[in-house]
Amino acid sequence: MRYVFLIVIGGAGTAVLLWLGFWQLDRLEWKEAVLHEIEARISDAPKGLPAQPDPETDRYLPVSASGMLGEDEIHVLVSAKVFGPGYRVIRAFETGGRRVMVDLGVIPTSEKARARRAEGPLTVTGNLHWPDEIDAFTPPPDGAANIWFARDVPALAARLGTEPILIVAQSSAPPVAGIIPFPVDTSGIPNDHLGYAVTWFGMAAVWLFMTGLFVYRGRRHVV
Repeated sequence: MRYVFLIVIGGAGTAVLLWLGFWQLDRLEWKEAVLHEIEARISDAPKGLPAQPDPETDRYLPVSASGMLGEDEIHVLVSAKVFGPGYRVIRAFETGGRRVMVDLGVIPTSEKARARRAEGPLTVTGNLHWPDEIDAFTPPPDGAANIWFARDVPALAARLGTEPILIVAQSSAPPVAGIIPFPVDTSGIPNDHLGYAVTWFGMAAVWLFMTGLFVYRGRRHVV
């Protein structure tokens, strides 16, 4: 009877862990489809700036707009493998009688003190974005040093006096000297489901092995 109990518990535990692993594989398939859809949307043909873009339905929408950059710029601390630590340069952008924001790209930290980096008319092609970069550990911006630690679109808009709309540039014409474009992509969207699946399958294997070991040792002890 004792062995039956061990086998039942071991089998039930293994079944649950295997179910969790296969569930994560289903989630992986779903997430890959979502990422594929986002990538296709990002690379679609650009459109004009919507009259009232929605942060949910218009996220990643490719747009193109022409206008003039505002005088002030905000620096958002960022780091990437391509260029290391730097600052995103975000400025107001007056286009079609509206005032929105444009994320022009990244400058090295050593270039932070340089004067404004673009003058005159500019055409920006990029994607609308409302980044989700704020959590409980995000420090408040350092206003005196003009260092922000996340692209908080409503707060940035209040600081620059714009609509809460951010265009993340893929390119600009003419190009803005000294700024490396850092366009929207899916690399920052987590997709850990394969790792979770491997973990659950590994735990199932361990659970099954331990169950077999307990049964085997118990039988030897009885003999």
